[in-house]
Amino acid sequence: MRKFTVTKSQDGLHVVKAAGQAFPELKSSDLFHALKRKDIRIDGKKTDKDIAVKTGSEVEVWLPDSLFEKNPQSAPKAKPAAPMFEIVAETRGLLIVNKSQGIAVHSGKSDIDDTLIDQIRSITKYKDAELCHRIDMNTGGLVLIAKNKKALADCVALFKNDLVTKRYRALVLGEPSVGEPAVGEDGTLFKEVTGYLEKTKNGKVFIHDAKQPGDLDIATKYRILKTFNGAGPDGESVSDLELELVTGRTHQIRAQFAHLGHPVIGDGNYGRNKVNMHFETVDGKKVRYQQLFSCQLMFGRIPGDNMHVDVSGKTFKIGPDYNVALNKGKKD
Repeated sequence: MRKFTVTKSQDGLHVVKAAGQAFPELKSSDLFHALKRKDIRIDGKKTDKDIAVKTGSEVEVWLPDSLFEKNPQSAPKAKPAAPMFEIVAETRGLLIVNKSQGIAVHSGKSDIDDTLIDQIRSITKYKDAELCHRIDMNTGGLVLIAKNKKALADCVALFKNDLVTKRYRALVLGEPSVGEPAVGEDGTLFKEVTGYLEKTKNGKVFIHDAKQPGDLDIATKYRILKTFNGAGPDGESVSDLELELVTGRTHQIRAQFAHLGHPVIGDGNYGRNKVNMHFETVDGKKVRYQQLFSCQLMFGRIPGDNMHVDVSGKTFKIGPDYNVALNKGKKD
């Protein structure tokens, strides 16, 4: 642990930036991870929000001593971070990439210095690349990247006209059974669950069964692909779901299925700590990420005046990179 007192020049800075100035040997990612774990204290109070600090406040950063002992001036220059994406397909205007878990797609309000879009711009020849949509930092899978602003505008038009369908895979606790019969974009039979999503000013999401002022409608189609009997902490099953988004709200799948009593395994925000602590990775380690992956992108019939007409009617698909040991019996 290290601590510092906020100076006049740091007054009003967000705590991560102030801590980065006080301890330049720390990476922004180290500080944001500490913040998420409530390992940063301001005047003795734990916080998980990147709030502004005031002159004279005492900030404690509870990280391993080894991180503070690095000397960037004497240490050899670090090698560039390994790419956390793989290009699955390339079209006239798009890159379709498989994003690793643990990397943010963009910096947003946080001062993250290594994001998916940063890596794509620095590693590929597409220096003007833009994100067409977002997925969560700890969700892996397919992301559409426009090669330039024209490609972005035409891709945004596809989303606005419901010409892109996104499907996910997830491991959830239990066996969901609620919902009404529904048909997916390609004729696959699903059940559809609906509800109402409240997003607070601080970014938290709550799901309601009855609509409240400001709520957004949500709908998700799902089907069970496999069930792992007795894999849960109290002998519950674990289900491998395929999900098709009807609406695409913030944290929709994770929040909605947690609300239904079937949290995504490994989800630290909407899941249950007892459940998450029960599971291990295939190599016996703690499960670090939610078992949720963007696995399929389906394109509808695209008009000829849109530059992405070359993907009209096409589907791009990958498998989920689950990393959980489910040692109990399996039934299909």
